[in-house]
Amino acid sequence: MGKLAFVFPGQGAQAIGMGKELYDNYDIAKKLFEEADEALGYSIKKMCFEGSEEDLKLTANTQPAILVVSVIAGELLKSNGITPDIAGGHSLGEYSALVSANVIDFKDAVVLVHKRGQFMQEAVPVGEGSMAAIIGLDDDTIVNACEKVSKDVGEVQAVNFNCPGQTVIAGTAKGVDAAVEELKAAGAKKAVVLPVSAPFHSTLMAPAAKKLAAELEKVNFRDAEFPIAANVNGELETKADIIKQNLITQADHPVKWIACVETMKNFGADIFVEAGPGKTLCGFNKRIDRKINSFNVEDIESLNKTIDNLKTL
Repeated sequence: MGKLAFVFPGQGAQAIGMGKELYDNYDIAKKLFEEADEALGYSIKKMCFEGSEEDLKLTANTQPAILVVSVIAGELLKSNGITPDIAGGHSLGEYSALVSANVIDFKDAVVLVHKRGQFMQEAVPVGEGSMAAIIGLDDDTIVNACEKVSKDVGEVQAVNFNCPGQTVIAGTAKGVDAAVEELKAAGAKKAVVLPVSAPFHSTLMAPAAKKLAAELEKVNFRDAEFPIAANVNGELETKADIIKQNLITQADHPVKWIACVETMKNFGADIFVEAGPGKTLCGFNKRIDRKINSFNVEDIESLNKTIDNLKTL
């Protein structure tokens, strides 16, 4: 077996009921949900298991909810003797990766991402910002179109380089709408405005990054037990002070996910396990490099299937 990477999903992977089966069957899941509820001062467990989709979609709730389920999935793998050589996480998922690598404590991470969500929503009032997924165009065409629209109409930029042929843009609502039309005319197969409440990772998130920096100063950071691929540049990092700075920068800078995956591959990882709800990152892997062995863990069936598959590799 080659080197193993744990990867952790970001926003958009949430669903009512996520984590319940793990909570009902594993003590570590019960413990972590209870710790999260205590740290937050409200029940993220109840919101995940029986809340409304509208409440779970609020970014200040989505972020801790996904982090809790993702960390549980990672810990269940470790308890079965499956430990990563390297890790990465998409946006919010980077915090899950840092918990897995023992850089920050779980309770601190839960509170941080809750506040991160609040700060991101406060930075741009609902309705004033937007995001859109652009399918079937190269990055240079998207970046150039966004630069043109930013000068002429309103601020917009490429913010998530997810996989070849899928890039997400974000900015003002006017800027995103104009860029969508421009990119359709340039030959995009699809350009879909996303149902999100803020323009994540755009320069409009600068106020959120500033507030987040103050919160990160209150948290104890340790050097990572294994390398983490940073969203901001795709480079591997283990040093606590640089990891902290990367999290600040990440809030208002693009997620370079393709670079993260390529870096993990170059490190020697040929097996990737997506720990957390959904299979979004497994899907990106297929577009980045079909040779990557991708598995996911989000419930008992996927946990057992992944453990069995890893034994045969």
